[in-house]
Parts: sequence; structure tokens; C-alpha cells
Amino acid sequence: MLRGRARQRYLLASRSHCRTQRHSLRSSLNAIFSVLRTGCSWRYVPSRFPPWHTVFYHFRRFRLRGRGPVLFTALRDAEHERLGRDPHPSAAIMDAQSVKAVEESAHSSGFAAPKRVNGRKRHLLVDTLGIPLSCYVTPT
Repeated sequence: MLRGRARQRYLLASRSHCRTQRHSLRSSLNAIFSVLRTGCSWRYVPSRFPPWHTVFYHFRRFRLRGRGPVLFTALRDAEHERLGRDPHPSAAIMDAQSVKAVEESAHSSGFAAPKRVNGRKRHLLVDTLGIPLSCYVTPT
């Protein structure tokens, strides 16, 4: 995990004029990761995490300030270093997958004839550990 100066560089610094935080930023990050992993709604964040509006507030701050990709890159590099590997991988695997789209998103999707799927296509580039390096989504 990130420590010391790296944590200060990638995570948001708390503002001194704000009231004290009742919930740690770490527990909010764990809740964000849980929502992203499970796909549940923000309002259904499990009770072991801070309230959903607190979690969504931190997620929105990360997104608006562009911290997500920077934090992901730092965590990926830290995991490579933890395993004793070069933080910048030299080999990667690319794959694509067609994903069905819901009716509401029909305007931004296409039709993949070989798969007979009406939806989108996601392209992933992963390193040899299976950690994503890049992701690109297109209409099929």
C-alpha cells in the first residue's frame, strides 16, 4: 500500500477549514472499491462502511480531480515492487470482448454480427500478473 509521501501525493489532502472527519479516507476508499467490484448502487453500500453519501462525496472528488488513473497507476507500480518485479512491465496481453447493452443505451452501441450481440466491445491490455494497463470501450 502507499506510505508516507506517496500517500500525500496521490490521496486528497484534507482541508484545514473543514470540520473534522468522522470516517477515515481509507474506509471510504474501501467502500468505493467495493461498489466498483460488486456493481451495487451507492445507496446500498454495506453498513460496515461509512454512509453512502460520504463515500459518493469522496468518489466524486477523486473523479473530478482526475485522481483515479493516477492512484491506479501508483497502486499497480506498488504491487509490482512488492512482488520484486519491474514497476514498468515489458510484456502485455490484449483481448477484446463483446458485452450486451441495455435498451436505454442503444444510441451508443452497435451490433457484433459474429457474436450476434447488440452492445459494446471492451478492449483490455493486461500485464503478465493480470493487472489492467489500459482499457478502451467502443460500440461493437
